[in-house]
Amino acid sequence: MNRFSEDLDFSLLEVEPDFSLEPYFQAIINEFSGVGMQVVIREKAKAIKSNIESAFLKTETVWKELILESVLPQEGINIAPGIKVKLEVDRRPPLGFETEEKLLLKPYSFYVKCLTLPSLFAGKMHALLFRKWQKRVKGRDWYDLEWYIKKGIPLDLHHFLLRAKDTGDWPGETINAEEVIDLLDAKINAVSFDSIKEDIARFTPDEAVLDIWSPAYFKDLLAHLKFS
Repeated sequence: MNRFSEDLDFSLLEVEPDFSLEPYFQAIINEFSGVGMQVVIREKAKAIKSNIESAFLKTETVWKELILESVLPQEGINIAPGIKVKLEVDRRPPLGFETEEKLLLKPYSFYVKCLTLPSLFAGKMHALLFRKWQKRVKGRDWYDLEWYIKKGIPLDLHHFLLRAKDTGDWPGETINAEEVIDLLDAKINAVSFDSIKEDIARFTPDEAVLDIWSPAYFKDLLAHLKFS
C-alpha cells in the first residue's frame, strides 16, 4: 500500500480480558537482537480504559533494507532517527472473521496468521463509518476504502455486522449491501474532503493522487464496491 502507517494491529482469536503484551516483550527484543537491532519496549499509559492493550516499540537502529531518503524529509543526516511502532491488541475482538496463513521470507522464512483481506476490509469500513472522532477525520480510512475497492476486494458483510453490533452502532440483527451503501453515502455527505485530504497528505509520498478526491468521486467508487 502506497501510504505510510503508524502501528501494527493484532487481534486475539477469542476473548481474553486479562491478556497482556508484557510476557512477550523479551521474546520480541531477542528476535530484533538476532538481526542486529536493539529495541526498547514500553507500555503505553492509557488515560481511558479500553479493550486495546498497547505498547510502543522504539528502535535504536534501522533495518538495513529501509531506504530513509524516500521516507523522511531530513535527507542527508548521518544519525538514523528512532522509529516508533505502536502495537495494539484487541482483547475483546468481535469474532466471525476469517484468517489465513501467509509466508514471509525475511528476515527468515516463517508463517504468520492474518485476517483475510475481506475481513480486514470489514474492520476498516467499521472504522470509517463509526470512528468516534467527533469533527476530526482520518484520511487514511478513506485512502484504504479507495484501495480495497480498486483492488476488487469484497467486504466481509458478516464480520462488518458483528463489529457494528459489538460497538452498538447497528441495532439490527442483519445488514445488507444496500444498507451499507446508504451508510457510506450519508458519511460522504457529512465529511469535509478538504480536511480528509489535509490529514492523509502527510502519509502519502505523492499528494497528486488526492486531486481527484471529492464527494462525487467517492460516490462513483461505491458503484464498484463488492460484498461477500
